[in-house]
Amino acid sequence: MNDADENPLLTRKGEIGLVRYQDFDYDDPFTFEDGQTIPGFRLRYETYGRLNKKRDNTVLICHALSGDHHCAGVYSIRDRKPGWWNNMIGPGKPIDTERFFVVCSNCLGGCQGSTGPASINRETGKPYNLDFPFVTIGDMVRAQKLLMDHLEIPELHAVVGGSMGGMQVLQWAIEYPSYVRRIIPLATTSRHGAQSIAFNEVGRQAIIQDPEWRGGNYDPEAGPKVGLAIARMMAHITYLSDKGMERKFGRRRRDGGDINFSFDVDFEVERYLRYQGQSFINRFDANTYLYFTRALDYFDLPATYGSLEAAFRDVSAIALVIGFTSDWLFPPEQNREIVHALLRQRKHATYAEVPMDFGHDSFLVDAPNLYRLIMAFLWEQ
Repeated sequence: MNDADENPLLTRKGEIGLVRYQDFDYDDPFTFEDGQTIPGFRLRYETYGRLNKKRDNTVLICHALSGDHHCAGVYSIRDRKPGWWNNMIGPGKPIDTERFFVVCSNCLGGCQGSTGPASINRETGKPYNLDFPFVTIGDMVRAQKLLMDHLEIPELHAVVGGSMGGMQVLQWAIEYPSYVRRIIPLATTSRHGAQSIAFNEVGRQAIIQDPEWRGGNYDPEAGPKVGLAIARMMAHITYLSDKGMERKFGRRRRDGGDINFSFDVDFEVERYLRYQGQSFINRFDANTYLYFTRALDYFDLPATYGSLEAAFRDVSAIALVIGFTSDWLFPPEQNREIVHALLRQRKHATYAEVPMDFGHDSFLVDAPNLYRLIMAFLWEQ
């Protein structure tokens, strides 16, 4: 039996299989909302499925803070970890690659192949670090639009994303109303509230106060690993729910025995959080974490446009907004608020609230009820 036969992600029905990333290089100056300009940028992206003859079947996926362009498939026959939304994307799945041409890019400001703080500044030959402009959700979307132009996509069948990705989805509908036909923002909000900003600030300070941060000018091979791991551990707690954590971990101890009377890992939930922190530092840049959390904090549609209703005045896309009952980071009422504002502007909008115990991360897990909602909305003629 060969490796391909042994890897179900290559042979199982509904799987995309082997994929590869591509790079889009934009060589003209790009100006950010903060007024700063860079001489160009790169976006790393992946595509799945094929464009139809009319070129009108594209679904754009927007990733969350810790996500990237790799949302489906695997990179090699030995790769056992598929893209972060592999359960949602593929032949016969809700985002069906036999129907749709699916695109996902690593956001501008990112650290998985796209231009960000760790990238080399063409004008200095050194990493940008904190000289990188402050990136906003709007900047991310405008860079994605340039990618769509490069791919010669005349319109988008849909834009889909959760959390920070949901913010991008809303921004797409506002910025390019005649270009987007459908939107599905999940587990998101129209603006970051005080509690969310507070959580982000704790994470940023964990990084900044790490001696290895060095004012943002750290060695890429070293850096503020302790601070970044703590930031990830703290943030990950906000992505879960009390009920879900209790069911998954409870008070189970690592060795199943008596109290250790130490500050080492004793409870299973501690081991889980430490694993999350350690795995994160192996794939994510600390400065990108600072920039992305700031982009989240600055996202405020009501303040930017005068009101949420005003923000949606020119939107023409049909909207399906999805909230989750156990999400306390961006709770259901914040998702409903988006739909209410769209309806007050007489837009075609629907709200669906999915009862799940997985907290904010509910949009990422196996969920047949969610699949049916998305499939019905996207496949509707």
